[in-house]
Amino acid sequence: MPKRIEVKAHGGPENMQWVDNEPLEPGSGEVLLEQTAVGVNYIDVYHRSGIYPTSEPPFALGMEGAGIVKKLGPGVDAFEIGDRVAYAAGPLGSYSQARTVPAVRLVKIPEGIENVTAAAMMLKGLTAHYLLRRTYRVEAGDTVLVHAAAGGVGLILCQWAKHLGATVIGTVGSEAKAALARENGCDHPILYKTESVAKRVREVTNGDGVPVVYDSVGKDTFDASLDCLAPLGMLVIYGQSSGMVPPVDVSQLGFRGSLFLTRPSLMHYTATRKDLLRAADELFDVVQKRFVEIRVGQTYELENAADAHRDLEARKTTGSTVLIP
Repeated sequence: MPKRIEVKAHGGPENMQWVDNEPLEPGSGEVLLEQTAVGVNYIDVYHRSGIYPTSEPPFALGMEGAGIVKKLGPGVDAFEIGDRVAYAAGPLGSYSQARTVPAVRLVKIPEGIENVTAAAMMLKGLTAHYLLRRTYRVEAGDTVLVHAAAGGVGLILCQWAKHLGATVIGTVGSEAKAALARENGCDHPILYKTESVAKRVREVTNGDGVPVVYDSVGKDTFDASLDCLAPLGMLVIYGQSSGMVPPVDVSQLGFRGSLFLTRPSLMHYTATRKDLLRAADELFDVVQKRFVEIRVGQTYELENAADAHRDLEARKTTGSTVLIP
């Protein structure tokens, strides 16, 4: 019988269980997948711990994966049995050997992109797409700040922003991560443990600040992120690995230069199939043309997903993390 990872109670990785799970027969508009690779993302930690509420435990975990179409439900005509497909942004349950999913959330994997790469790139890559092309549209000549520049989304952001003609500043936690960020398009890595991020950003920009900060860290970086912005700049908080940002006095945005603050979500940017396909096409294009390389820093057997979570939370990982069913 196929197996999957379930969360038996909100809390630490020890609450992740490897259990039998026979997927349902695909209903109208659904597809049965044999999973070939599963992406790990920090939002999985939020779901597991209960920071982001989901259904009550026990529940299946994971939002991103790649697989092979095994069965088609009634009304599915966009796919055929044997197609390689990938998905991101739910419904939960990607930490599975097999699962049934809505066909409307799937995209075909183009030739030349491996299954592991596809599983590693969908959620992170589509996140990078909306950040760079829609939330704040980066143009040639911009200077951008990327927090956690050596992480899964960070490495994609650095490469893609560089391809668009931007100067990239990135925060990292070690010299090794600084070297990795440089290899992936980061012009100015900042070691946030020993350097003042805001001071270095002002030095790089000749005192001007940056028009946009992409921040997945949250509580620990919020004030410094605001200090890095130029007047009319935008702080984009798309994660909170250090914890939730406390309540904000919005008048500070005015005092600091009529700043913008937003907390976007991939689910809203890919809510329609049209938006999903457009974003996926643009993502696949930059990867196929080698403007962006998806770096899989580590892989784990699916049944050892708890170890992947421990390493992710301890900041021991670089690039993308993939589970192999």
